[in-house]
Amino acid sequence: MFKKSVEAKAQQRLSGADRKKLKRTIKERFPNASDTDLDTLIPPKVEVTVSKHPNRVLIYSLEGGLPIFFDVDSRGTTIFPTVYALWKVPHLLPAFILKGGEVSRYMIGGADLMFPGISIDSEGLPEFLAGQPWAVKVPGNPAPFAVGSTCMSSSEALKAGLRGKALKITHHYRDALWESAEGRYVPNAGFLEDVVFGDPSFSTTDPSSDQENIIDNQELEASIDDLDANYPDSSSKVDPTQQVRTDLGDLKVTDNAESDKGVADDQNTLSVEDVDALLDKCLLQAFYTSLKDKDLPIAGSTLWANHVLPCRPPGTVLDIKKSSHKKLSKWLQSKSSEGLISSKEDKHKKEVMVVSINRKHPLYTSFKPSKQQIEKPEQQIADPTIETDTNTTMEVIEIYKPSVHVNPIFTSVGADTRQLYTASEASQVVYAYVEKENLVKPTNKSVVVLDAILCDALFKGAIKKGTTYPSEIHKKDLGPSFVSRMQAHHQVVRGKESVVRKGGLKPLQIMTERRQGNKKVTKVSGMESFLIDAETFASELQKKFACSTSVTELPGKKGYEVLIQGGVIDVLARYLVEQYGIPKKYIEVLDKTARK
Repeated sequence: MFKKSVEAKAQQRLSGADRKKLKRTIKERFPNASDTDLDTLIPPKVEVTVSKHPNRVLIYSLEGGLPIFFDVDSRGTTIFPTVYALWKVPHLLPAFILKGGEVSRYMIGGADLMFPGISIDSEGLPEFLAGQPWAVKVPGNPAPFAVGSTCMSSSEALKAGLRGKALKITHHYRDALWESAEGRYVPNAGFLEDVVFGDPSFSTTDPSSDQENIIDNQELEASIDDLDANYPDSSSKVDPTQQVRTDLGDLKVTDNAESDKGVADDQNTLSVEDVDALLDKCLLQAFYTSLKDKDLPIAGSTLWANHVLPCRPPGTVLDIKKSSHKKLSKWLQSKSSEGLISSKEDKHKKEVMVVSINRKHPLYTSFKPSKQQIEKPEQQIADPTIETDTNTTMEVIEIYKPSVHVNPIFTSVGADTRQLYTASEASQVVYAYVEKENLVKPTNKSVVVLDAILCDALFKGAIKKGTTYPSEIHKKDLGPSFVSRMQAHHQVVRGKESVVRKGGLKPLQIMTERRQGNKKVTKVSGMESFLIDAETFASELQKKFACSTSVTELPGKKGYEVLIQGGVIDVLARYLVEQYGIPKKYIEVLDKTARK
């Protein structure tokens, strides 16, 4: 789930009521958690933030950027602890023990847990139901390294001969969520770069326990040979003992308590004036590096989460409550009073919107932005043997092709007329032409004077005969007018599939009809535009809604229609948004059963 880092759409601190609600949800979801465990996971005097991501995932983090829980569907029913939470309270979840540390390499590589990789003691397979949260450990190491949900019940697993997938991994050590922690650490020396082995300092008082949990090298090699049919081949088979000895010298282990204390000490050393200065520095850094004028207007919460926070110095906690302003809205209003920005309050969203930036302000012109080194994530090679869920990784991109009207503009600035451009890229082309020909009106910098080429590009064929052609245009209207004269195309990307089509994207249509009295049927068409296979989709809906489905070819058209028994129009629309990532604006809903 967290193979790639995703920028949060918004971030906010939990109120007291939401904090209590989160604790109740954790208590219901994880019965093993005591009140002491809850205080350990969510300390009473430590602030908790929640970040909302485009894939509907909510991530709850402690002050200092340590992710502690994540909610897959933002409803509280599928909340999981992170490995950082499990390192604080290891008994929070029941755990499967692997046959050997070498098997952990597959999970860290992105694979799910298979039954042949689990070590089963003399008492047999523990009882569990399908969909329950479980952790994963290696023998000889008390710290879990992965968490997920069971794919089948224990009785179903025994019937299947302990073959197949045991646990769908949602989060593991060294994935993007683990990497996102500002003070990321490992719990012990058994956690290496791409594999987890037993902790050399961990020992049990019961010799029989060692015998149950730790297998010798000969048995480990035999287990790995048995696992090759279920997992991708490992690049090398390493003796666990030798691997631990080799890597211990280079491994940096940070104690969690020391890390938290270090962050807290750094925060406590900053005075109110220092925090105010740091806020202004991060804001100006964002104005220079990431926030462009085309991104405006922007909500204050989005500005804070996506631009200001990423500009803070490494290892620094940026807390608006410890400034003289106390609130984000008051801070932005103070910057507006100083003339650095102009802002207004959105009455619907009840938050401050930044409308424009005064880039001629003395604070802006005198500021020297620092060079920030951005860590590039390691490029991972996708393995076709590893199952991935590509349903929600859909992206719709509106692109444009130069037409005969605007070709002279592209040719003049040296841009290729055969390529496809986004609206932003096309606008940059016409702005480059304006700058090249020096068409900005000297007495009013916000107005562009039209020469013959630019005037024809914007208005030739669009002005009625007898009407005078305009001689100038406002800068804010130049980009949209230029893009409207180009040929519209669209690109749909889903997983590894991508298609570019001419014209605008036609919406997917969901329609409910009444048949034979009071019986209802729901029809879905236009799936091909979103790279959804009709047969696969029909089979999926049959299981989802426990009803009959059928697929028919549309007459005289290229495409298919899926027919679903029953009136499931609203549920189906929500399902397409959540599971397939289709934006709501591309879903057309028509209910013909509604009584007038």
